[in-house]
Parts: sequence; C-alpha cells; structure tokens
Amino acid sequence: MNGFPWEITFAVLGLTVPVAAALWEFVLAGRKRLGYRVQMDTTAGEAAANPYAGVLQQMQQTGGAPLHEPSFVLLRFENSGWAPIVEDDYLAPAQGPVGIHVRFRGRRVVGMVVTELSRNELRPFFVPPGNEDDTDGNSPPNIPGLGVTDGRIELPKVRLNRRDYYKVLAVLEREAGFTADTFPDPEVTAGIVGGVRGGAIRKTEYYPFASRRVRWLLAALVLVLVGQSLFTFTRDEVVAAPLDCAEGTLTLSGSTAFAPVLREAARQYEKKCSPGARIPITDDTFKGSVAGLDTLAKAGENAKLKGGQGMGDRLAFSDGQSAERPQLVPRPVALSLFALVVNPDTGVKNLTRRQIRDIYAGKITNWSRLNGKDVPIHLVSRYPGSGTRATLERQVLGNKPLPAVTAGDCASLDDDRPGRCEVGDTQTLLDTVATTPGALGHSEIGAATAHSGVQPVRIDGFKADLEGVDDGAYPYWQTEYAYTYGEPPADSPAASFLRYLANEVGKDIIRSHGDRPCSELERPLLCRPG
Repeated sequence: MNGFPWEITFAVLGLTVPVAAALWEFVLAGRKRLGYRVQMDTTAGEAAANPYAGVLQQMQQTGGAPLHEPSFVLLRFENSGWAPIVEDDYLAPAQGPVGIHVRFRGRRVVGMVVTELSRNELRPFFVPPGNEDDTDGNSPPNIPGLGVTDGRIELPKVRLNRRDYYKVLAVLEREAGFTADTFPDPEVTAGIVGGVRGGAIRKTEYYPFASRRVRWLLAALVLVLVGQSLFTFTRDEVVAAPLDCAEGTLTLSGSTAFAPVLREAARQYEKKCSPGARIPITDDTFKGSVAGLDTLAKAGENAKLKGGQGMGDRLAFSDGQSAERPQLVPRPVALSLFALVVNPDTGVKNLTRRQIRDIYAGKITNWSRLNGKDVPIHLVSRYPGSGTRATLERQVLGNKPLPAVTAGDCASLDDDRPGRCEVGDTQTLLDTVATTPGALGHSEIGAATAHSGVQPVRIDGFKADLEGVDDGAYPYWQTEYAYTYGEPPADSPAASFLRYLANEVGKDIIRSHGDRPCSELERPLLCRPG
C-alpha cells in the first residue's frame, strides 16, 4: 500500500507502549518506594452523651480529664516498591533511630499503638528487648525511635521487604485553639535513598480496578486498537481468502447418521471460503456408509489416476472402518453416538442388552412383556450397508444378524402382529418410528433427540452420552471415518475440508451434534473411548 505506513505504526505503538510502561513501573519508578495510607480518620463526637458508647465514655487524659472531641486515625506504612528497604536507606542521621515522623495539625496525640504487622519478623522493631513475646500491641516508650515527641508520632527505621507493612492506631483530641470543622490530613515526613522522586514517602491509594497510570495505559492501548481496527476495515484493498480454503467443487457421500454434521460443516465452509469453494448437497447426497464407499471407489477407478496421485475432489464418510477397499484411505474424524428409539406409545424408556437381544431374536414380541403397553413390537431398520445397523448388530446384538423382513413397505406392517421393515435413511426411519405403533428403531443421537415424535431408549440404565461411553457402560457408538481415494493433494478441496473439520470451528460443529472430535480423545489416531 502506498502512503504513510499506518498499519506498521500502530503495530509498533501497540508493542512499545506496554513495554515502556513495564520498564518504568518495574525497573525505574518501582525500584524503591516507601508509602503510607490513611485507612481511617474519624471523630468520636460526643461519646459521653451516647447511651451505647460503652468504653468510649471512659476515655480520659493521663490526669483523668475527659478527652476533648477525641478522634481516631489508622495509618498503614508499607513498602510499595519492588526492592527491599533497610535501615540505612532512611534519609535520617545514621545514629538516629527515628525513620518516620507523623504530625496532626489541630490535634494532639494522647495515645498510639502498633496494631498489625504483615509478618512476625517485624515485631522486634516495636517490642523492647526481653519482651519479644509481648502481643498486646502496646508501644512502650523505651523502644528506640518509637514514641510521641512534641505532639508528633515517631516511628523507627523498620526493615521492610517487598509488600511488608505495619499499622499504627493513634488516639487524638482537638487542640484548644483549633476551630475548623474538619481536620487536615496527617503530615507524614520520611524519605529513602534511591527512591522515587527524591525518595520522599508517598501517599498510596487502593484502586479496586487499577491505578491512574494503569488506566492511562489502558486508554492508550484502546486508542491503538481502535486505530488498527479503523485502518483494517476502511482500507480499499481486497481481503484474500483464508489460506486453508481451496478453490473447486467437493463431492461428499456416505453415512446418513453423520449427514447433519456434514451438511452444517459444508454450509459454514462455503461461507468462509466463498466464492471459490463449493460443496453441493442434495437429498440424494448421503445414502449410507457402504453406498458412499462404493461411490468413492468407483469414481477413483474411473478417474484413471497415474503415479500414485489421489483424488482431491471427493470424500466419503463411514460409520466404522472398512477393510474391503485397500485403495481407500481412512482418517478418523469423530466418535459418534447412536441410540435406540421407540414410539412413545410403547411406554418403555429403558432396555437391558439381554432384552434388546431377545427382541431382535424374536423371543419378545410385545411391549407388555417388558412392563410396557400391550402393543406388538414393530422393528424399523436401515437397509444393509448402514453404519448404524452394522454397529447395532456388532456391538449391541453380539454379532447377531437382524431377523427377516416381514413387510416390504413399513406402511403395510400389521398393527396386530409383530414384524420388521427397512428404510433407506435416518430421517425416514425416525419419521416411521414416530407414526408406527409399537415401533423400535435406531439412529444417531443428535437426530434422535431433535425429533419430537420418538423417545430415545436408555441401555442398561445409561443414556447415550459421552460419559457413559468413556466409562464403558454405553455400548452403542462408533468411530466416524472420512475416506479418500489415495492421498489427496495438500491444496485440494478434500484436504482443505478435512483440515476444516479438525480445526476449532469444525470441532464446535461436531460437538453441537452430540459427537466428540477425535482430536480431543486420549488417543486421537484410534479415536476410541478411554
């Protein structure tokens, strides 16, 4: 782009501002800091006139006279920098024990006490030798550097590590000649060698969000980001398509159970990679796992590829792995959950594996035998070649085949007699179960839970969820594989769409349909439960 390099300028500012602020805060300005806070400054008022004043009514001067308008001030002294402060750091005569002076204009100090220490190692600075076990918090007059002189509080040169602090509570009374309504803030005098701005003690404040300097820094960063955003969205250059998009048309086929995931993923991929990428999907796109693999194998043979080149414009998806087509290359995509579904009029919501096997073996033919309604059992199944059907036979029925078909059309099933019919896809199966009294079928869990006319069935008390599969309690699941004919070129639509399914957006789509992306499992290349 011609002209001033605004984009580079904003990028440099976005990096320079926080680095400079960090160097100032943590290396230069924050090296040594002695600070204090006024955590409380309040008057007791007319304590004697308050019936609930209690011990406040007994506050007296040393001679026994009551205090005149007493007040209380709680001060916190702290190391607010990043380096420790030792006794020799205080700007005071080396032989003098006092490090900090506190004066209260308009008030006289009548008592003071050290109330809180950040750690017990600070106690020797405030307890006389031989009384280290004293915990009453009093500050005896014979502690070097600690006391009240000429109305000022004197505090010793305390060694403070980073974040160390101590608190001082002072009891004061109004001076006779001071008539203002409010008292000025305490005057704290101290300094340290090598400290910030000459080393003078600074009043620190508590910021629930951030200090003023940090707020200015955040405001500067926001301005930099706004500038970058305005530059990005207002420039006239055409934004190129994402690097992972490939131009061309991709043909999908295979599993009807995984079809809802693929339909949504294809729509989102086309939207992201528009206008160069297309994934056309019709009602006849997905006809089952075996049919999809057959279509892919035939297309690869007809393409007459040379030199070990793979097809880059076709993908087939299968519920489970096929070992019958060595020219097809499998890649695990997701762990898919399946479920048995019934017509709600059966009155059954849970079946044991033994009961399911007895049903498909023809030993149980009426739901009343299973504490359900007096309705004959009508089995609605997918055609041979369906991945959900093959998984049902292998993992739930113990490698037993389904019973013979009794009706070529599910609409012709006898309402008064048990029977079995077959359909071509998942949606037709669910619609048939919903409209056939006593029907039992099988489906992927996402479509089953979305269909209002069917009832998913628990197996051995476990519902179809990933927790049950991981624990080994729920048996009806399968690994979903994507098949290519040979190795597709890296810049092909097939390779690009596979990468899309494995990235964050693709994984979100897979999870939204009740399945789990293989990349999230302990052994992603096997894509099996832990």
